[in-house]
Amino acid sequence: MATHVNEVTDNASAREQLLDAACQIMRDGDAVDLSLSELSLRSGLNSALVKYYFGNKNGLMLALLERDMTNVVKGVQALVAKDMEPEDKLRLHIGAVIDTYYAFPYLNRLLMRMIRDSAPSEAKRIADLYLKPLSDAYAELIDAGVKAGKFRDVDPQMFYFSVTGAADRFFNARQVLKHCYDQQDVSEEMRDKYREHTIELIMRGLLV
Repeated sequence: MATHVNEVTDNASAREQLLDAACQIMRDGDAVDLSLSELSLRSGLNSALVKYYFGNKNGLMLALLERDMTNVVKGVQALVAKDMEPEDKLRLHIGAVIDTYYAFPYLNRLLMRMIRDSAPSEAKRIADLYLKPLSDAYAELIDAGVKAGKFRDVDPQMFYFSVTGAADRFFNARQVLKHCYDQQDVSEEMRDKYREHTIELIMRGLLV
């Protein structure tokens, strides 16, 4: 029994090592692709384990998407359920989006790639799991604010694009930072400054 438990633990650990290494490669490389040789080097594991745990590289990237996006969806749904003012909820949410994209700057591009490159049925499954819950949450949050007399009656779809675009574009702007501002990457200080800037910019356009 003890041996079996250890094997299960080792398997889970190896699987997470591969996912963590894939995450770091895409974050460092500012890309949504990776080579199995680099994955093996970063993780310290044989790249053949990708086939064992995920079927292929595409399966690995789908598993990474599921790991990261599941936490995002759960966080938004928990926020919607909280007993808080609509304005406070959205301020918290926009800040969380900025923090998420700072940690996983590849996330939106990976999501779009997996939807684009998948068969129609799989693309719909991914969208139903990760896009529709976020869209529904935005609609609910904005509707609550409008009914409370706090928000203008804005289109939730446009609001979704505004928030996601503001976060995704900034954390994928390394070349702009490098060539225009002589910076190599987004620092924690810049992340914090951008979080505050984005919250205020978006909320001022939403509040009555």
